[in-house]
Amino acid sequence: MDEDQKNHLKAYGIAYWGIKQQADVSWLLNYRGGSFLIGYNKTIEDECKTRGVSYQVLADGKVSAMLNEISDPQVNMEIVKLEKAPKMAVYSPKSKLPWDDAVTMVLTYAEIPYDVIYDDDVLKNKLADYDWLHLHHEDFTGQYGKFWASFKNATWYREDVKNQEATAKRNGFSKVSQVKLAVAKRIKEFCAGGGFLFAMCSGTDSFDIALSADGVDICESMFDGDAADPKAQSKIDYNKTFAFKDFRLDINPSNYEFSDIDVTQNRILNESNDFFTLFDFSAKWDLVPSMLTQNHDKVIKGFMGQTTAFKKRLVKPNITVLGENKGAEEVRYLNGEIGKGRFTFYGGHDPEDYQHQVGDPPTDLNLHPNSPGYRLILNNVLFPAAKKKHQKT
Repeated sequence: MDEDQKNHLKAYGIAYWGIKQQADVSWLLNYRGGSFLIGYNKTIEDECKTRGVSYQVLADGKVSAMLNEISDPQVNMEIVKLEKAPKMAVYSPKSKLPWDDAVTMVLTYAEIPYDVIYDDDVLKNKLADYDWLHLHHEDFTGQYGKFWASFKNATWYREDVKNQEATAKRNGFSKVSQVKLAVAKRIKEFCAGGGFLFAMCSGTDSFDIALSADGVDICESMFDGDAADPKAQSKIDYNKTFAFKDFRLDINPSNYEFSDIDVTQNRILNESNDFFTLFDFSAKWDLVPSMLTQNHDKVIKGFMGQTTAFKKRLVKPNITVLGENKGAEEVRYLNGEIGKGRFTFYGGHDPEDYQHQVGDPPTDLNLHPNSPGYRLILNNVLFPAAKKKHQKT
């Protein structure tokens, strides 16, 4: 999985497929870009050829020497056995909206299967059927993505409002914000019970904001028919959030922003100097962050979204920062624990489309098979497959 790999993204699909086939699959952390070791099987070799994935067939002696090298306590490498292919769910509306989801695109490209679920499914406890849940360009606050100012007359926007209101009514809620909060709470329960949550773009901050505003009206009249609570800010409970603290709400319906967690409107970076750096972790001691940062590049091109990245000062101190632009004080990629589960938040919309606009065509991943930004998404897909290790004491 270093620079010799012709298709990094499809290689993850091979590893996932190998696990499903009950092959012996291990992740070699920090070895040649985080390579995969799979017990030889001609079917798997043929699948690599079919999918265009680079591989090497190694003799037993070479494998033993490689594993001895990785096991050396003096080197920052580790061997992680991947045992169970996680069952994947993507939280997404059934209706067609004018933007694409980087995660569903890369899962499809890598040939990793997933199911699409939405509010009705979550409220019917369908999350119990899954190990991993993804949230993308979503608004859990009930403000319809803050698209009102620019798109209130657009057909897709009106249709989305209609569908969301129907969902609320169907589930016994009088407001969209109420049903979204109920869904966010179910997702929190899923994660606390041992599930894995991965969120991108506005699926990150709007989720935390909704949880923090439990019982507080933060929606203006064009969203829910009555005015927002003028004292809403003082009633926010940061103890209920996953990752963020001390943020200030933006309830102005004309602003395409939920709060000051996001850096988009005030950042000084542009496409030419927008990068973030992945941290180095101890593979033998910090297993999860090491898996989540496996890559052939450590400096990754930035990319924008409704939520581009997170102000570092608003990230809770117990959160593990995986990638940041230190000079700009922006956190791009983070991970944390909730109960028995874990979550990852990744800022931005599409790792290979710097400023993806509403209505833009989807990215063709055939043009970006080695994308380090997309690799980070796929790291999150595979790390729940890892065999749990006992904590060193």
